[in-house]
Amino acid sequence: MSASSARSVPRSLPRSLGTVLLAILAALTLLPMASSRADGPAEADAPVRLVIATAGLTWDDIDAESTPALQCLADRSGLGAMNTTSTTVVSTKRQGLETLRTGYRGLAEEAPRTSGIPTPPTDQWEQLPVAVAETDYPSEVPEALDDGDLVELVAPSLPDHDDPAREEALTELDGTVAATLEELGGCEAADLPRTLLVSVAATDPEDPEAVERTGAVASRTVGLQVAMDTALPGQALTSGATKQNGVVMVTDVLATILSSHDASAAGLIPGQPFRGVEDADAQQLAWDRSEAGRLVDAATVPALGSWLALGVVGLVIVLVPSLARRPRLAAVGRSLAAIAPLALPVGLCASLVPWWRAESPTLALTGVVWGGSALLSALVLAGPWRRSRFGPVGLSSALIAGIVLLESATGSRLQLSSPLGAQPISGGRFYGLSNHLFGLVLAAALMALLCLFTVVHAQRARVLWTVGAGLAVAGVCIAPSMGADFGSGLATIPAFGLLALLVSGIRLRVWHVLALGAGGAAAVLGVSFLDWLRPPEDRTHLGRFIDELLSGELVAVIVRKLAQNIQMATGYWALALLLVLAVLASIAILMPRRLRWRRLVALDEAHPVAQRVRVALVVGAWVGYAVNDTGPVLVAAMLGIWLAHLPAILPDPERG
Repeated sequence: MSASSARSVPRSLPRSLGTVLLAILAALTLLPMASSRADGPAEADAPVRLVIATAGLTWDDIDAESTPALQCLADRSGLGAMNTTSTTVVSTKRQGLETLRTGYRGLAEEAPRTSGIPTPPTDQWEQLPVAVAETDYPSEVPEALDDGDLVELVAPSLPDHDDPAREEALTELDGTVAATLEELGGCEAADLPRTLLVSVAATDPEDPEAVERTGAVASRTVGLQVAMDTALPGQALTSGATKQNGVVMVTDVLATILSSHDASAAGLIPGQPFRGVEDADAQQLAWDRSEAGRLVDAATVPALGSWLALGVVGLVIVLVPSLARRPRLAAVGRSLAAIAPLALPVGLCASLVPWWRAESPTLALTGVVWGGSALLSALVLAGPWRRSRFGPVGLSSALIAGIVLLESATGSRLQLSSPLGAQPISGGRFYGLSNHLFGLVLAAALMALLCLFTVVHAQRARVLWTVGAGLAVAGVCIAPSMGADFGSGLATIPAFGLLALLVSGIRLRVWHVLALGAGGAAAVLGVSFLDWLRPPEDRTHLGRFIDELLSGELVAVIVRKLAQNIQMATGYWALALLLVLAVLASIAILMPRRLRWRRLVALDEAHPVAQRVRVALVVGAWVGYAVNDTGPVLVAAMLGIWLAHLPAILPDPERG
């Protein structure tokens, strides 16, 4: 660099941060691979004899005073909050009743081709070794049970929460349950047949077609519903589909019925049988799951946005030349940019504190995010690494990747209904690493390595750090008991493998790239096969992919995932715009000299490894986009991390 440029090049990272990063990496590498999410769940053996189906019933509705029969049944049942989402925004009762029979969410005849729902639908109850009796009248239940039938009692439904008739409908539903139990000897009867009470949908509208088409109902209608199973008294319900205590899916009901009668489905179904986990207060847990899921969306923007706004201020300072030339002000801007993304891992783990029970849940969640982010910020800004421009950013990135991976590796216990975690109301994923979380991990891990390489100059050491970080990330992402994410393995191994080659000094060749892609596919398929060898109720997404492969559905799965990816990009203008910006940004950061991005060029001149890390970043982002069904979200997460952290490590702008 010429003296005339008078640019300040950031000092190298202190070696003390290398020790911290090594400790984080070692902790992730040594995590037990057999961590479980459910504490010894047990499946009941008794055959299901009675299914009481309603709609619109939530855990807010049940208490001893207003619904004594429902409360009595809850006291002698296993309890869970049940996801009932369908192919439409709001599930309806007619959709839920069909799901009980087919095992797939939504109406098969009206579902889009990308949904994966078999058409025409198959009534799986035909596989049962007993006859099925359908009735709306409690008085007919005993006779049908005496005939050895499985009885489906369609009970009254509840209107929307803002409907004045809801209280009357709730009383009617409780009366129907009371009459049914009385016909069977009473709620406390020792010989009560195994009964499932399930609210199969969020609403039962007068015009279901209109609701399924537009979703035009009260916002509170979209929520988790009630599930009870008398064969698992006092326990919290879970299933292999959710792997979360206190949460099940409506598709699990069919699997529970079939399994209880030792029957198998005709073809593949997504659900898994109900299982029970000991819990001190299963009803409180089910209510907590429901309430947190209902409130989290509205509370997320103010809680996270208020802290992330600090990063916006920091970016303005470090990117506006007139402000960045002021040393003290620039230092403040870099600090704000370094700590702003810390709100993301804190938001992921926010359920450590039951914020949804507070009088003002939004304010409580905001307090949790600010408190946790402030603690991490103190660590990032207070250590000896603060003397280097790369230090705070490097440690911040390592904390982001490490916390997200640690949460997944220890059972995904905290992310349910958290601002950044799995949302049980949407029912897309309940455990492991979702695509946005994997995007955070991949982007943060690569940024942490970039900062580390400013002090680690030996090629061999850089290769070892890259391989070690890649193994830790890939191990947690792919392991069935941890991340259980198929697509992340296909992106992680090529990204870190490519970076290892680039920092090793080996001349990159085409066969290297092909070998990395093949290695990623082989690793993921191998782990998927091992997962498939486990019992069906213990399998994750990985093992079920092998089921689909063996069933000849590979092409359909690939087409469905590609269609979902394209639909996200074309159906949401904000995501489409973001993808365009991501493409332009990917091109731009690889050719800063042509675009005359002088500060980025100066960074590359001082630390040539920075460009190699950016190459690995771009490759990981777009491979991840291609192999995942919600690729735009993954790219957005990666872009967000680097948008905050890259400007904070750029050299000072030219003076004069």
